[in-house]
Amino acid sequence: MRILLINHFPLNGSGSGVYNANIAHSLIRKGHDVKIIMPENVIVDDDLLHPVYFTDKETIESALPFNFPCFTTHPRSVKSFHDLTDEELYLYNKTFTEALASEIASFAPDVIHASHIWLLADIASKFDIPLIITAHGTDLFGYNESTRFRQEAENAAQKAFKIITISEDNAKLVEKTFPFAKDKTLLIKNGYDPEVFYQENYDKGTVLKELGIDSNYQKVVSFAGKFTHFKGIDLLLKAAALYQRDDTVTILCGNGEQFAEMQKLAEELELKNLVFLGNKPHEVLRKIYNIADVSLVPSRNEAFGLVVIEAMACGAPVIGTNQGGIPEIINPNVGIVFEPENYEELAMAVSSVLTGEIKFDATEIAKYAYDNYSEDELIKPLIGVYEEAVKTKKLTR
Repeated sequence: MRILLINHFPLNGSGSGVYNANIAHSLIRKGHDVKIIMPENVIVDDDLLHPVYFTDKETIESALPFNFPCFTTHPRSVKSFHDLTDEELYLYNKTFTEALASEIASFAPDVIHASHIWLLADIASKFDIPLIITAHGTDLFGYNESTRFRQEAENAAQKAFKIITISEDNAKLVEKTFPFAKDKTLLIKNGYDPEVFYQENYDKGTVLKELGIDSNYQKVVSFAGKFTHFKGIDLLLKAAALYQRDDTVTILCGNGEQFAEMQKLAEELELKNLVFLGNKPHEVLRKIYNIADVSLVPSRNEAFGLVVIEAMACGAPVIGTNQGGIPEIINPNVGIVFEPENYEELAMAVSSVLTGEIKFDATEIAKYAYDNYSEDELIKPLIGVYEEAVKTKKLTR
């Protein structure tokens, strides 16, 4: 089967980007052909990809003269869809329409799978090819922010063969936002790539030294994600002021619109033993998760929480917010949930792990992640959806 994936963001720096990369690699391992259309603001050279280039800093030949837009923020762009001028929106739609037409002509996909009930899914719906859409949650933020793009989102949801939801909470929000699409929603959990995130024996001091951090720390607390309000990094920093210890370092990976603001907050809280590393590739995140005593996901709103299972796949217990899709993943054997906004409860949970009051088995955590969230297993029902869509299309011709 030939599957054309389209996403509103690059393959790194966002959950939907990683989602597309994971699906693509798993499909390829199972013998399918894949192509991905997505925006980029750096040059990429990969036959799997069809990048649409954007730039607001460097000169990239034929790039659109602005950065790629986001729902909230992205480590490499803070431009919002709602900030697009009419001219920018015209160029955005025109260029992606041309990219889709080009791949449909040359790649000849059997099915198109779009991430987000949004602009690119609307564009894809205009071609005579079965359309599957995955709702990621941020698209629903965008829909509710204003009425500007609601017609496009509603049209995409109307034309889609199926809408994949990634958690029970996400499914409820999709059905509330698009009640006419209730009969076409299907829950298929997010998965992680087991060839990227896995348990491995790293020396803690050596990894810390590689990261430019004092190698004498005995305990590691980790965070990875976009620096934006809904990720709750401010709650993490306030908790760190309560749980911080001389033998413990807290490592924050990621970037975004709140990066400088969070650095300032850390200074105001007089936090010590806390390091902002910025964006790091998956091979570095894997090492961090493997040496972490606990990983934190303090999100105010999270449709699923891919970083939860990526950390678990490396054996790290996770402390996450009791909202959205996070409590659907975390159970007492693999982590702890705390109430939204309650940074004092978060601090107590972290301390209980650091002191050994609550213990976890890293091997059991990694096994739980693999058994329940390996993309190579979760891809099977998705392939079934593709096959059903193609069969239905043939019957209606």
